[in-house]
Amino acid sequence: MPKVLRIINRFNLGGITYNVSYLSRYLPENYHTLLIGGPQEKDEESSLYIPHSLGLHPTVLPELKRSINPLQDYLAYRRIKKIIREFKPDIVHTHASKAGFIGRFAAKHCGVPVIVHTFHGHVFEGYFIKPITRLIISVERRLARFCAAIVAISPEQKRQLSEVHRICEAQKIQVIPLGFDLRRFTENQAGKRRDFRERFGLSDDELALGIIGRLAPIKNHRLFIDAVLYASKHCSVKFKAFIIGDGKTREALETYIAERNHTALTGNHTTQLFTFTGWIKEADVALAGLDLVCLSSKNEGTPVSLIEAQAAGRYIVSTNVGGIKDILHPECGLLSEPGDDIGFQKNVLKAIQQFEQFQTNAGKAQKEVLEKFSYTRLCSDIEQLYEQLLKEKK
Repeated sequence: MPKVLRIINRFNLGGITYNVSYLSRYLPENYHTLLIGGPQEKDEESSLYIPHSLGLHPTVLPELKRSINPLQDYLAYRRIKKIIREFKPDIVHTHASKAGFIGRFAAKHCGVPVIVHTFHGHVFEGYFIKPITRLIISVERRLARFCAAIVAISPEQKRQLSEVHRICEAQKIQVIPLGFDLRRFTENQAGKRRDFRERFGLSDDELALGIIGRLAPIKNHRLFIDAVLYASKHCSVKFKAFIIGDGKTREALETYIAERNHTALTGNHTTQLFTFTGWIKEADVALAGLDLVCLSSKNEGTPVSLIEAQAAGRYIVSTNVGGIKDILHPECGLLSEPGDDIGFQKNVLKAIQQFEQFQTNAGKAQKEVLEKFSYTRLCSDIEQLYEQLLKEKK
């Protein structure tokens, strides 16, 4: 029975936890998987309920932090090496940057036969100053040499890794899209929509725009806010905007809105235009209540919120970053190029003004998304990769 040690950055609410949990639960029974990762940050919501709901009991490593901390990183490295020696995995599969950095070094130094890393996104653009970015890319190139395979979650991400940033040769990179159980986004949508809209005081003739994700500089929520304000000045359609998530930029965003004379209150309070909801674990309920879903990021991998939005039949307005163009149905969304703030604002306005026409188109993506991003397809793809790598190693 092959043993797989699966390492995640941290158990914070987001698509990566779903991905690793489904892999840990639904790989064929002849694989024995141990799932480990760091805790969520103070301003994040824990995602441990996801593996727990699948009957999994992951190991949480308090030493594995998101930020760079030489002492904590060394302690995490020591802890992972100890787990490897005790568990004796045939495969170590790391997910995302910090887990990939520490986990791959530990696996290499312990002589693990097969090392695999999945890039759920990357930090090569929009995160750090150029000297630090160059250092990170240099380290990633070295780490890639430890790997039997690199997994990219979209063709565009593979192109960036192999051609733009030259992390490794293209032959080493396997494209395996994310996988989820998306059925809940198609079930009882009417009831879920009613619950969401009653909770936030939406009338039947109001559209609801939403943006979902952690509040961090890379997510560029100010672009979304500016687009909402622009639309409010140029159309007569009644709508409200919902900022779903939390994070370190929340206070700054609330101030940014207040300076423009648009109140933003949290919870059950009625707002003029914006509502900060905090984290909503029931993403299926939120998407049923929304009409349009936006994403304004400067950099992304393959954003789960847009996969889920299409599974729920929602129309999308987004920046064209990362692997978004690989997952967005051409009739189900509008894209603007990074840095084209005016283009993004006009797309939001257009989506509001032509909502009924666009909403009809949005339903066309559902079946395609449900099949392409199913967890059964994900597990099948990963199983085939593991079998190939183990066979080559033997």
